[in-house]
Amino acid sequence: MRSNRRGVAVLAALISVLACAPTDESPSPAGHRAGAPGIGDPDFPRDGNGGYDVAHYDVVIDYTPASKRLEGVTTIEAAATHGLSAFNLDLAGLDVHEVTVDDSPATFTRQGDELTVRPAGPIDERDRFTVKVSYAGTPNAADASADLGTYGFLPTPDGAFVASEPNGSKTWFPANDHPADKATFDFTITVPAGLTALANGERAGQPTTTGGKTTFRWRERHPMVTYLATATLGKFELREGRTPGGIPNLAAADPRFSSTLDGLYTTSAEVTDYWATVFGPYPFGSTGGVVDDYAAGYALENQTKPLYGGFNPDESIIVHELAHQWFGNSLSIKRWKDLWLNEGFATYAEWLWSERKGRRTAETTFKKFHSRPATDPIWSYPPGRAKPGDLFNLSIYTRGAMTLHAVRRAVGDQTFFALLRAWATEHRYGHVTTDQFIELAERMSGKDLGALFDAWLFQPRRPA
Repeated sequence: MRSNRRGVAVLAALISVLACAPTDESPSPAGHRAGAPGIGDPDFPRDGNGGYDVAHYDVVIDYTPASKRLEGVTTIEAAATHGLSAFNLDLAGLDVHEVTVDDSPATFTRQGDELTVRPAGPIDERDRFTVKVSYAGTPNAADASADLGTYGFLPTPDGAFVASEPNGSKTWFPANDHPADKATFDFTITVPAGLTALANGERAGQPTTTGGKTTFRWRERHPMVTYLATATLGKFELREGRTPGGIPNLAAADPRFSSTLDGLYTTSAEVTDYWATVFGPYPFGSTGGVVDDYAAGYALENQTKPLYGGFNPDESIIVHELAHQWFGNSLSIKRWKDLWLNEGFATYAEWLWSERKGRRTAETTFKKFHSRPATDPIWSYPPGRAKPGDLFNLSIYTRGAMTLHAVRRAVGDQTFFALLRAWATEHRYGHVTTDQFIELAERMSGKDLGALFDAWLFQPRRPA
């Protein structure tokens, strides 16, 4: 994610973390117990859920912009990580009509954003099961935050702008809504005829129109965290083709931003192909981007389709969001405290792009930021520990990028760029932590980098 406001920064699935928080319910004699209402992230204790690992989401929605009404049926394929007598899903606001588990009716209760499901019979450890939830209502935006604003399923005059970081997917489908649980996705989106629905991945067949409505089907066959899922819809002009390197490329723009379409398409192609030479092969089946007429003030790296909210994205923002396809999307964080592994890497990619274009070297950019006075707020916010109430602080971006440049200075270009490629390759489609990156950097360089990382990531002061 990256902000469009100058000087302000806001913003298969068997590869997953099987973590769950403690539960207050005692085990039954058979060893079954309720899954925890959180996945175990202490900074976001109610996000995600314990007791199961999602493999696949099949999200079916019908949305009418005029009434802002959404009707949905989401089917979730999962596996129990311990014997389950009940389990939770994250779902905000929408009314639930029916829940089934393995085609049998299940009872359910609601408390806040927690949907608790009790299947007709217990689920044994490691058993695969399918839960189907039917729901409807008017989606409400996720709670605003100081450095982000509203997010989730956001109505527009002709459709919806769907950007869900950090935990807004629950505003439009039931989910294990935390990046620690990745899954593959199918989307079936029905809208009034004349509108276009865009989701992650590639088209699964051609759109079909009947009774004044058109249905679009998309499939993301690579593991994806829930906050990267999108169902952005409305009036769009499209340009499709392939990058010079052969990667399918789709650019879409609201008619108000039609003048941006060719630039978005061309720049996205150039950037994707270049990052593939630096970070390793592109991890997904397609690239591109979407510009919608919604004044979000930020962009989000939705997997395969970065989303730009109400502005003409300049080259640096496209560079940033497409770098996220490697760092943040293919490599996902287990806990939000490690957010610099997403935003610091994508910000440093902007510096590398500028360097490649012969504009400003990364060293010059590094020195510019390091010259800020010791009282500058970025020095009091150590980026290695993102704060839950201030996730998208400028320090996460800028000081995170400076950390990478400090590593580059310490190990030399040859080792540094080999490190970036190895990092993206070794953890492709998986989860990563700061400790893992430090370990890899030390192993590849043969140097003790503990003091460097401590100074740049964890100390509330400007490093020397």
